[in-house]
Amino acid sequence: SSISNFFRRSLRRSSRREGKEDACGAELHPCRVAQGKPGERSSILHAAGQFFFEYLVLVSLKKMSDGRYEPKITYQFPKRENLLKGQKEEEERLLQAIPLFCFPDGNNWAPVTHFTSETFSFVLTNMDGSRKIGYCRRLLPSGRGVRLPEVFCIISCLGCFGLFSKILDEVEKRRQISMAVIYPFMQGLRESPFPAPGKTVTIKSFIPESGTELIELTRPVDAHLEHVEFQALLQRLSPQLILHIFASAVLERRLIFLAQELSALSQCIHAVAALLYPFTWAHTYIPVVPECLLDTVCCPTPFMVGIQMRHLERVLEQPMEEALIVDLCEGKILRAVGDEEEILPIKLQNEVLTSLNKHNNNNNAQTPEQLNSLVSEAFVQFFVRLVGHYASHIKWSKSGSGTFQERAFCKAITSKSSRKFLKRFVKTNMFSLFIEEAEKSRIPQGGK
Repeated sequence: SSISNFFRRSLRRSSRREGKEDACGAELHPCRVAQGKPGERSSILHAAGQFFFEYLVLVSLKKMSDGRYEPKITYQFPKRENLLKGQKEEEERLLQAIPLFCFPDGNNWAPVTHFTSETFSFVLTNMDGSRKIGYCRRLLPSGRGVRLPEVFCIISCLGCFGLFSKILDEVEKRRQISMAVIYPFMQGLRESPFPAPGKTVTIKSFIPESGTELIELTRPVDAHLEHVEFQALLQRLSPQLILHIFASAVLERRLIFLAQELSALSQCIHAVAALLYPFTWAHTYIPVVPECLLDTVCCPTPFMVGIQMRHLERVLEQPMEEALIVDLCEGKILRAVGDEEEILPIKLQNEVLTSLNKHNNNNNAQTPEQLNSLVSEAFVQFFVRLVGHYASHIKWSKSGSGTFQERAFCKAITSKSSRKFLKRFVKTNMFSLFIEEAEKSRIPQGGK
């Protein structure tokens, strides 16, 4: 019951609060840091019945006069017409930013004969705080001889990585036949409502020489885990290192993740952000940082970013403040503050560690969904044990407004190490946002 009570209010929380802006900016503009907040777990991003997506775009590399390649949108579906001035400006900002995140590697490309397809995602935050997720499939178009990779990007406000990966599988399959075959499939998808958790939607799609296919798209039952793959994190990092990263994230420090593959960066950063559930990372969040935005690591405020390993030297040369730098290729921490082992209460830390070791050892015996649920539960239990009593320390006035009694809340914890950590945690932005919502969310009892 403690878990259900803990979740009851948190699931209704908004991922953004007025007056809680980040110092790095949140405008959808290619010359500024386009940041996101990984609240894919919020109800806004999971509302059934919404459109699956806003746009499908194809981003291709165009050769410039200096011999380098620049990413450009060469296909867009649907084309939106009769937009109001504000809507048109927003769309232009979005379409300018997308190519930058589809090819964050920079402009040094060369045609190739072989290329392994990869799937990754990015998050953009608009000026009004609304978020859009870009689901990308980078592939080599069919043909002979050397060719340049291209990226199909689906823009959606819905967070469901597994579902959109399957959609991109279908897009890639049709791309090998003809671009013309993609349009009817995406049109059918756009006309279908986004299913509720655990439900399935079936898309009919005709493919030449194959006939009509029925494509079933099913959402996981646990909506708050549908944008997460904890297995990607466990395969690259030891449980002990994951706990060090979690401790840094809980205290809202600066975190930099390095990997060769864009897919590894986006998967692992989404997984780290999901460990904070039911709290939400409320600062700069860029799963894949474009090369031209590497100075993001100089930001003095908290951030969680992913950078390709080939930029390691440039990152280390930046005049950054204290940060945790994680090498996902070698599974090690390159730079740390130094107190990561001492942040979390030792008893609770050991409980989570035991649970992670158990799941890690039985990795092959579990489905990804089962693993996601078990890992998430271990960290939820951490928060329940630590702050699950928050509701009993909100004092309610006759008018129905609540006031959180922080001092009494902290004193209610008998363990000295837990209380020490709690006094730091209550000062974080993520806890403040959580409590602000709780103070507004009194649930009437007994018809009162």
